[in-house]
Amino acid sequence: MKLKGKTHKVGDDINTDLIISGRYKFKTLDDRELAKHVMEDLDPEFYKKIEKGDFIVAGKNFGCGSSREQAPLAIKYAGISTVVAKSFARIFFRNSINIGLPVIECKETDKIDSGDELELDMEKGSVIDKTKNIEMRTTPLPRFMLKILQDGGLVAHFRKYGRFKLD
Repeated sequence: MKLKGKTHKVGDDINTDLIISGRYKFKTLDDRELAKHVMEDLDPEFYKKIEKGDFIVAGKNFGCGSSREQAPLAIKYAGISTVVAKSFARIFFRNSINIGLPVIECKETDKIDSGDELELDMEKGSVIDKTKNIEMRTTPLPRFMLKILQDGGLVAHFRKYGRFKLD
C-alpha cells in the first residue's frame, strides 16, 4: 500500500480535543461536516489547506486524551490519507485502524517540514521525503492491519468477508 501527499506538521501531545473540539461532540454533525472543524483550535484555516491525500506529521503521543472516535473520523473525512507520528495514544491508534485511517510510527518526524511531499510504502516500512530526498524507516504494521486498512476499516472488512479474514 503506497500513498503520496503533502505534509501538515503539528507538534507533540496533540490531543483529541485539539483534533476536533469537544464543543462539537454533542452536535449532530455528519462526518463530512465534522471534518470542516478538524484542528481548528490549532489553526482555524487548517481544513481549507488540506488537499485530498495529504498527511499529518506529528511528534510523540498523537491522539492522547479522550477515546472519542470523532477525532480520527474528522481527520479521515477532511481528506487526510495518513497520520505519521513518533508515537500514538493507544486508543486513538486502535480507533484509526478500525475506521480505515492509516497511522504510521516514524521516529524521525523531526526531519519533515510542513509542505514537504511524502511517499509512504506501508508494506516496505518506509517514508520518503521527496522534497528533501531522504528515506526514513517506519514501524511496519502487521499484515492483518494492512488488510483491514485496504478494506476501508474494520466494519468494511466484516461486511466484505462476513468475518475476520487474514488471508
